[in-house]
Amino acid sequence: MAKLKINLALQGGGAHGAFTWGVLDCLLQQDDIEICGISGTSAGALNGAALKAGMVANGRAGARENLDWLWHEVAGVSDIGMSQWMAPFGVATLSKAIEYSWPVAVSDAVSNMTSPYAFGPLYKNSLQDIVTRFNYDQVCGDAAPQLFVCATRVRNGKIRVFSGDEIGPDALMASACLPTVFKAVEMYDSETGQSEAFWDGGYTGNPALFPLFSNGLPGDIVVVNINPLERKEIPKTPKQIQNRINEISFNSSLLRELRAIEFVQRLLDKGTLNEGAMSRVRVHMIADDVLMEQLSVATKMIPNPEVIRTLHKAGFDAAEAFLAAHKADIGKRSSVDLKGMFS
Repeated sequence: MAKLKINLALQGGGAHGAFTWGVLDCLLQQDDIEICGISGTSAGALNGAALKAGMVANGRAGARENLDWLWHEVAGVSDIGMSQWMAPFGVATLSKAIEYSWPVAVSDAVSNMTSPYAFGPLYKNSLQDIVTRFNYDQVCGDAAPQLFVCATRVRNGKIRVFSGDEIGPDALMASACLPTVFKAVEMYDSETGQSEAFWDGGYTGNPALFPLFSNGLPGDIVVVNINPLERKEIPKTPKQIQNRINEISFNSSLLRELRAIEFVQRLLDKGTLNEGAMSRVRVHMIADDVLMEQLSVATKMIPNPEVIRTLHKAGFDAAEAFLAAHKADIGKRSSVDLKGMFS
C-alpha cells in the first residue's frame, strides 16, 4: 500500500509543546503515513529533533521512545502518570493556580526589572542539559525526515533556518531563546560569515513553512498549532492582555505565510500562474483551541506534570480526530479553508 507522505510544521509554545508530543505519538503509530520533512520552532524544534534522532536509531518505536524521554525530562519527573492525583482539579484550575502563584509573580517582577545578563556567573540556560544529550549524528544525518530549525537573528531581525549539520545544541537553544528569560545564544553563522546572536524563532517563523516547499518533499503540510488563532472573549486583566499579545505575536509569521500560500493557490486556480511555476501546497492543521484557551503563558513557562499529561492526551485525540475526518484529503486537497480564513 502506498504511503501518505506529509511534512510537519511544529509551532513553539514552551511546555505546551507537549500537545505536539501527543500528535506525533499518534501519527507515528500510523503505518501508512510517512513523515518526510519537519520544520520546528522552540518546543517544535525539540520535538522534531527528538523524533528524528529516535527514528534514525530505531524507527517509529525509537521516535516515540525519544519523545517520551524528552517530555519526562521537561516535566522533571520519572513518571508523568504520577501526577494524576491533581487531575480532579482540572487544567483550567491548575493554570489559574500557577498563573497567580507567588513564584510566577516573583518571576514576572524580576523579568520586568532586570535581564538574564544580570545573573552573571549564576546564569545557566535550563535547556542546556537536555539538548546536549541528543545524538547529533542522528539529528543531522541525511536520513529522512529532513529537519529545519527556526531562530531569529538579533542583529537584523531576520529568520535563520538551520538544517543538516548546522543543527546542534546551540541551534536548538537559539530556537527556544525567549530574550526575557535567556541570554541570546551566540554562535558562528555561516550565512553571514561572523558570530551572531539569536533569539526565539517564534518572532520570525513559528514555524517557517517555506523550507518545506522543496521539490524533494511532498506537497502536504500538517501544521500543529498550539497558539490559539482566535479567542472569543476580549482580554481585560493584565495577564489576559499579555497572554493574548503573546499569542498574536507568535502566530503572526505563520498567518503571513498561510496568506501567501492562499494567494498563490488562487492564482494557480485562475490560471494566472502556470502549474509548476509555483508549488501547489496542501495545508492541514491539528489544534485544540478549546483546551489552549484554558491555559496561559504561565503553563508554557512552568512545566506541570498534570498539564503536560493532559496536553499529550489532547494532542493524541486531536490527531485521531484529524485522521478520521481528513486522512482521505492527504495528497489530494487542503483540509484548511485558507480562503475562508482570510476573508
